[in-house]
Amino acid sequence: MEIISNPTQDEIKKAAQALKDGHLVAFPTETVYGLGADATNEKAVSRVYSVKARPTDHPLIVHMSSISQLGKWAIDIPEYAVKLAKEFWPGPMTLVLKRSEIAKDFITGSQENVGVRVPSHPVALSLLIEFEKLGGLGIAAPSANRFGAVSPTTVEAVYEEIGNSLSEKDLIIDGGNCSVGVESTIINCTGMKPNILRPGAVTPSILNLNSNEIHTLNLNLMEIKSPGLLQSHYSPRARVILGGVPELGAGYIALSDISTPSGAKRLAAPESIEDFAKGIYEALRLGDRLGLETIVVVPPIGQGLALAIRDRLEKAAHKKKS
Repeated sequence: MEIISNPTQDEIKKAAQALKDGHLVAFPTETVYGLGADATNEKAVSRVYSVKARPTDHPLIVHMSSISQLGKWAIDIPEYAVKLAKEFWPGPMTLVLKRSEIAKDFITGSQENVGVRVPSHPVALSLLIEFEKLGGLGIAAPSANRFGAVSPTTVEAVYEEIGNSLSEKDLIIDGGNCSVGVESTIINCTGMKPNILRPGAVTPSILNLNSNEIHTLNLNLMEIKSPGLLQSHYSPRARVILGGVPELGAGYIALSDISTPSGAKRLAAPESIEDFAKGIYEALRLGDRLGLETIVVVPPIGQGLALAIRDRLEKAAHKKKS
């Protein structure tokens, strides 16, 4: 396994060829780092599931270089989905659509739908373009971490999570810290109206500026499977508690205008909601590196990106309840 820092165009081409040859490539997106495989190569995709210890019925998101590739992966695409794609791609938004013939069961978790997106990170886009020049159709890329664990937003976190599970010919591309820090907004576009399945940086308020039909789906009534919808997810080894007074020696994460309780170890003090999202996963990882048993987090209030942060924190806290 090789780590490529400050990748040149030739190194990007090398990574694209590695993908075409059936190897895995971890690469940065604007949201989190992804573990990529040729989305049409069942053997390569099976290795993604194996490295992550991910259930095989849990679907993967296919990454493409542009909206022009959308028709290869999806059929019966609603007009509103095309509008969303034109407005927010490249960017941190995934659309769930009816799958085409090339979207096989090993990508979709045996569902009749497929999740697709166009990332905005320049390294990711360059990799996708070079991969498509080689005849590739898309890169399947869940987050580059063990299933259910904290998503990686730095190359160090990728190596910490899965470095020992990668083979000699696999690659990790270092593209710096991720600028968003939480996973993409996922929108179900298989019905008459779009529904938000997972909140992210493309927020309901932003979406509603473009369409008054967007709303958040009642997940209790949902039959569709999508990444990040399990009750327990994004979890560090430490127990995560939302709100309250931390015990002596516990970790503490809150906005900078909230003071640190006596005896707590401050793990992060973001000055804005955007900084909170960008740094929350690394703060949780820091707590694990310090060997903390408990991390108390004061979630940000409000809608928009704060909603996405609370979604991730509630799932991180769920595993350690009871």
